[in-house]
Order: sequence, then structure tokens, then C-alpha cells
Amino acid sequence: MASPAPTPRPPRDTTGLRARLTIPVLAYCGILMAVMQTVVVPLLPDLPRLTGASASTVSWMVTASLLAGAVLTPVLGRAGDMYGKRRVLLLSLALMTAGSVICALTADIALLITARALQGAAVSVVPLSISILRDELPPERRNGAVALMSSTVGIGAALGLPAAALIIQYANWHAMFWVTAGLGTTGVLLIRWAVPESPVRESGRFDVTGALGLAAGLVCLLLAVSQGGEWGWGSAPILGLFAGAALVLALWWRHQLRAQRPLVDLRLVSRPRVGLSHVAALLTGFAFYANTLVTAQLVQAPEASGYGLGLSIVQTGLVLLPSGIVMLLLSPVSARISAARGPRITLALGAAVIAAGYGVRIADSRSLVMIMVGATVVSVGTTLAYSALPALILRAVPATQTASANGVNVLMRTVGQAVSSAVAAAVLVHHTSLVDGLPLPTLHGYLVAFSVAAAVALAGSAVALLIPGDPAPENEPVRAEGARSVADGTAKEDA
Repeated sequence: MASPAPTPRPPRDTTGLRARLTIPVLAYCGILMAVMQTVVVPLLPDLPRLTGASASTVSWMVTASLLAGAVLTPVLGRAGDMYGKRRVLLLSLALMTAGSVICALTADIALLITARALQGAAVSVVPLSISILRDELPPERRNGAVALMSSTVGIGAALGLPAAALIIQYANWHAMFWVTAGLGTTGVLLIRWAVPESPVRESGRFDVTGALGLAAGLVCLLLAVSQGGEWGWGSAPILGLFAGAALVLALWWRHQLRAQRPLVDLRLVSRPRVGLSHVAALLTGFAFYANTLVTAQLVQAPEASGYGLGLSIVQTGLVLLPSGIVMLLLSPVSARISAARGPRITLALGAAVIAAGYGVRIADSRSLVMIMVGATVVSVGTTLAYSALPALILRAVPATQTASANGVNVLMRTVGQAVSSAVAAAVLVHHTSLVDGLPLPTLHGYLVAFSVAAAVALAGSAVALLIPGDPAPENEPVRAEGARSVADGTAKEDA
């Protein structure tokens, strides 16, 4: 059903300072979101001592953020489509900032885990921002802006690790959270000043039942995936979680097909251009995450292992820093490739480049230079792939569903990353040897992990090539001058 045209608003000045800063402000918030996901990593070894909690309990500071982000991203994306993308974007940043303030004020592990769950809401920043850019920018500027916004995930992750390690090394650990709270507050103020509210809305009531069902199913699924290695893949809790996830998600799927205004339009997802894009996001997320996760462990392994470099967490962050810089520099190139060849070709190329990067890692994972070269090549492919994914979604869905559709796409990447983490951990645990009396992964184990990631990347490239070609004209969003909703155009295209 086509959505009614929104109420016209006065034309927005696109030449003033605020309009020119819309893209940089949204990119800043995207980088901040990614930084927030990684800042706790340098703290993990010391948190048991600082909080008096066990190592397994402390690990929930990562798990809580992962679960909250996975659950809230599609929910907040749908809310943005219905109630205003800027409004929900501000809510996401406010929750993230509140989480930082709580972390800065306490050493109680229960409060810290709760605060990290609040910070997980920030994952929705990227899909909401991409949807705003589609609604506000003319076509000639949109592809480059979307590519930059997609790249902020890798840029922030590369910047967050060394920055957090430096702060922790030279200041109290609470200072790191005060810094992120200040950065988050700045983001909220900049959004209020520079980012307009989109006039593109979808009417109807919010699907509360669908949101609760998706939340329950995802929590069961991701909890089983993330904790399977520790609790035992054949243990009763893990098997029960997988069974619960299957049952809840099956009931949720049925509800979504019957709902008048579903949280996730499954009929839209069933279209090859949308569904295959989500599958490619899952595979690309898996392939990308292994690069950061496995590389960090490898270079920090002691030299006595025969392959490790014994680097500190700060040095490890600096090893990964070029990857973030490459993602920033290559985002315009990715946009130009998509404009010339189409985003599905860019996605296929990006996934193939990721596989090539892992080929470099398999060939030589002892030399620091070759490790950095291989990691950077993987980041080049990630830039191409991650910038193409939202472009594919924007071309395939009505303007009134861009935030929710991109939220689902980001969710698929998150699931891919969670599975990647579980698979990498299982591979490395299976290939261990004793070094100075301590079990450490062998170099062969790392090479197996790289091989798995490369195979998944090639599968992602193949899936990308199966996505139907782009339509000649891209669906245009409703502009301020009172143009009609593009939902009508998309319905005609499907017919």
C-alpha cells in the first residue's frame, strides 16, 4: 500500500553552513558509534581486577552491547520511518551518551553491563543516517555520502582501539568514558543544529508484538552463538537457546506476514534484490570481522610462539590504523565504481578483494609488513562492499522504508560478525599448543581461520552477482516541494 504524500515544507537552503555540514556531522556520529563498540576492548583484561567480577561476567560488557545493537537496530529503523529519522537518531545518540556517563560513574559490573546495553542502541546511527542522506541529498551527491557513511564503521573501529588504549594507559579508566560522553553530547548538539528532519514518513501503528518477538528471537540466537564456545555447543542451555530462537522466530515470521504494518516487510525481503543483499551482508560481515579479531590476537601472541610479535594493545591498534585510513580515503572511489558499474558489481568486487587480502595473510603471517598489507587489502574490499550494500537497499525499497530496510541489513552484518567470532574462536581453540606451559593457538590455526574467512568472502561475491541488475532510474525520495511519495513508483516497478 502506497503511503500518503507528506505535508510540504519550505525548500531547504542547500548552500548554507548547516546544509554543508550535514554529511560531516552524520559521518562523525557514525565514527563515534564504531568507536563506542571498541573502546572497552583494551579494558577487558583488567576489568576483573577493577570490578571484582569474574572474567566470564566481564565479557558481558561486549555481549550486552552486541545483543542490544542487534535487537534495537531494526526496531529503531522502523521507528525512524514512522516517527522521524532525526528524532530517533537523537534518541540513539542520547542512549549511547547516557551509557557512557553511567560507565564513568561506577565500577559495579551490573551497572556497567546495563550501560553497555544502552550504548548498543548507537548501532542504529548508520542506517538512520543513510536514510536521512537519501531523503535530503540530490542524486549526484547521494552515492558518495552513503559510501562515506558506510565506511565510518571501519574507520571508527580502527581509531577506537589505539585511542582507548592510550587514554587507559595514561589516565584513569573512567576518563575514557567521560571522553566518549563528551563526544556523544557533542554529536547530539550537532545533529540538532545541522541535520534536518526528513519529511518522508510511513503512517500506521508501530508493531509492538513484532518488535518483542524479534527481540526475543535474536537474543536467543545471538546469545547461543556468542556463548557456545564457553558453555559448550552441545550443552543443554545452548541447545535450548537455539531451539527457542527457531520457535520464536518462526512465530514472528508468521505474525509479520499477517500484520497490516509489520516491523519488517517480509514480502519486500523476499524480492531477490533485497533478500540477496541481506545474504551478502551476512557473508561480508563474517568475512570482515575475522580480519580485526584474528589479526589482533596474532600480533599480540608472544614471540616464544614462533610467529607472534608480542605487541601491546596500543601497538596492535596502530597496526590496524592504516585500515581505517584506507576506508576513509577509498569511500569516494567506491561511490564512483557504483555509479559507473552499479552497486552489485561493487559488492562482488569488494568481497573478492577481501578474499585476496586473506590470500596475502595465508601466504605470510609472520612479517609485520605483510600482516599490515593483508589487513589493509581486506579493508579495501570491506570499503567497497559496505558502501555498496546500502546503495543496493536504497534502490530496492520505497523511501518510506529505507531506515528499517537498512536496519535489517545492518542486523545481518551483526549476525555475520557474531558467527565469525564464534567460528574463529572454535578454530583457534581446536588448533592449540603449549608455549611456556600456556595453551596458545598455532599458526596453522590462524591460517585455517583466514581460509574460512576467504571462502565466505568468495561466497559473498557469488551471491552479489546473483542480485538482479539495478533499474535504470533510482527511486527518488519525496522532496520538500511536495512531490509524491516514491512508494507509488516502487509499487509500479514491482508490478
